[in-house]
Amino acid sequence: MDVDSGALGFGHFIAHTDAVGTTLLAILIAMSIASWAIIAVKGLTLALRKSRGAAFLQLFWNASSLDAVAAEISAHGARDPFSHLTAHAMHAQAHHAKYGAAKLEEAGSASDFVTRTIKKVLDEETTRLENGLSVLATVGATAPFVGLFGTVWGVYHALVAIGMSGAGTLDRVAGPVGEALIMTGLGLAVAVPAVVGYNALARANRVLAARLDAFAYELHTFVCMGHALGHRAEAPAAQVQPLTRAAKPAAA
Repeated sequence: MDVDSGALGFGHFIAHTDAVGTTLLAILIAMSIASWAIIAVKGLTLALRKSRGAAFLQLFWNASSLDAVAAEISAHGARDPFSHLTAHAMHAQAHHAKYGAAKLEEAGSASDFVTRTIKKVLDEETTRLENGLSVLATVGATAPFVGLFGTVWGVYHALVAIGMSGAGTLDRVAGPVGEALIMTGLGLAVAVPAVVGYNALARANRVLAARLDAFAYELHTFVCMGHALGHRAEAPAAQVQPLTRAAKPAAA
């Protein structure tokens, strides 16, 4: 097997690989495209949710009453997790006040019904945040092994070809065997961005979920009891005074 060392490389490897090698390469390319697409879409979505959520929280804590918040949501729609949660909580309270416990899912007091509604929306938002992360985890875990499989397959065929040629010198063995390691490198190149993207998105999701959960606790208090808690992590005290005065007038 007379192989020109100058001709070895990625192009030579692709040109001389078989159907299995081509299939593995196609799988790695598909994994890379999928992971980068998910990272880009999820990253942009998280940035938009963060921006819109901050804007809604600013509006919420500076509103004169929950009716003003409801009017704002009706006018512009629920475009972030915080407004979505608020809309469902207020709708649940109004529905229970008007119709009572007409069905099994509405059983209990208004506070119980609002609590179940908030929990349901929180679960839905958590599921929505986690969409696509399993693909990144799968790519990060399997891409190196796909690349390793391609390397093993390439080394096997290289050694078989060298054995049939009868030329077992180092310069005849090192080139084709080293060329097969390209698949391992490709597998790692696909896996590393997927793992980094997964960790970054998972952390951002945990932060958003924690903020949403903290907001849900105070939202339940506003909707069901009509007054605020003493501590608010989402806004400074100066920003929440209008809503506090509307919910519970200050003593003279």
